[in-house]
Amino acid sequence: MPNAIVTGASRGLGLALARALLRDGHRVVIDGRGAAELDAAARELSALGELVAVRGDIAHPEHRRALVEAAGDRIDVVVNNASVLGPSPQPGLADYPLDALERVYRVNVLAPLALAQLALPRMPDGARIVNVTSDAAVEPYPGWGGYGSSKAALEQLTAILAAEQPRLRVYAVDPGDMRTRLQQEAFPGEDISDRPPPEDSVPGLLALVAGEPPSGRYRAAELVAGAGARA
Repeated sequence: MPNAIVTGASRGLGLALARALLRDGHRVVIDGRGAAELDAAARELSALGELVAVRGDIAHPEHRRALVEAAGDRIDVVVNNASVLGPSPQPGLADYPLDALERVYRVNVLAPLALAQLALPRMPDGARIVNVTSDAAVEPYPGWGGYGSSKAALEQLTAILAAEQPRLRVYAVDPGDMRTRLQQEAFPGEDISDRPPPEDSVPGLLALVAGEPPSGRYRAAELVAGAGARA
């Protein structure tokens, strides 16, 4: 039974992906900061397969160690999905509070690398590291300077880690717009019901977990479209 860690899996894309991995026969370790949300997710997911839920903040070293220990001696998949947007509504960079920006970078950049560092000695050849990114990493959207620059940094870390670890598959994946809490925080007071649910992005991530694409940056929608064309 392959072992997977999915961070930020008490709701949204992480929860949808954990659900799919369990159905595919993975043993899954998830985390989340909110007790009520994590407990609700764990109750649902435990009915699908072998699940371990660890409450905590991915920015804290002791929590990252707990996730790796819960996964066991062999870790086949690490999905760095946990992210924070920063202040909402989002300020321009000229007025961005630096303490808030530091928090965004700790969660969105440093924590994924730190978790990968801990997991690497337990990852066999061909194991996967999937870092969830955003089109804001490559497009200069006004007001997205904190989140977007953190995802740009994560993408460069992903590319370098892939070059340094050729025995693994290391991916950055843009899931696209989704109807999630983070998206709502980015557009406070707006109706985001036109965004697709996070479940629509899951097949693209599964294509990286179960398929054989080379390490690199991908868009979930293109992975799904490519799979459909081959079928």
